[in-house]
Amino acid sequence: MTENDVRQNAFAMPIHNPAYPPGPYRFVDREFLIITYRTDPAALKRILPAPLQFVEPIVKFEFINMPDSTGFGHYCESGQVIPVTLDGVAGGYSHCMYLNDHPPIAGGRELWGFPKKLGEPELRVHKDTLIGTLDYSDFRIATGTMGYKHQALDRETARKSLAAPGFLLKIIPHVDGTPRICELVQYSLTDITIKGAWSGPGALELHPHALAPVADLPVLEVLSAVHILSDLTLPLGTVAYDYLANSK
Repeated sequence: MTENDVRQNAFAMPIHNPAYPPGPYRFVDREFLIITYRTDPAALKRILPAPLQFVEPIVKFEFINMPDSTGFGHYCESGQVIPVTLDGVAGGYSHCMYLNDHPPIAGGRELWGFPKKLGEPELRVHKDTLIGTLDYSDFRIATGTMGYKHQALDRETARKSLAAPGFLLKIIPHVDGTPRICELVQYSLTDITIKGAWSGPGALELHPHALAPVADLPVLEVLSAVHILSDLTLPLGTVAYDYLANSK
């Protein structure tokens, strides 16, 4: 293998057998349960990285089932997204994510900086209830429930909510442990088709865990519960803010 061969094939590790294929990535029948809740503003201030700012002390807890995704197959995901602004642009900051499949964990962290860890999320229907659960290290840390398809939502409103910009804090260390990359990444989902969108009564319960501290953003009031079925594409991102270039 020549040096040019290395450069031309250096999109993922390991180079001879990459953990994931090149993007972008298409998702078919991607299903969301999104429970929006009010939390402690002081808790948000402790974890939200500047220059991102939140307008209200709001968190979106997401349970996502992805049965058909390019290169990743079938997996589930769960985590917390905080509505924020950056230089006047409104979007969502992904605070934490837990997945049950290695390739999207590796690809998500290396390409965009998604804060992904190994966990056991699930989204399913049980009788009249849509149920999202998240286990970490054999311990239940989150349970979300929603009445199944109680009221149809406007599909264009649902599409716009998925198309809103996302923000990620990407950190790649140098070989000496100092940061080699430290930046905010921005991305937006594209080619979105909403196959269905519904609302209903919702509830969310979070449990403390030393290594999966989702309960550090406590549930003070559930504001809404939304169920969305969609097809969409996850493209690559752009650098929105470089901490190392702006260091003083």
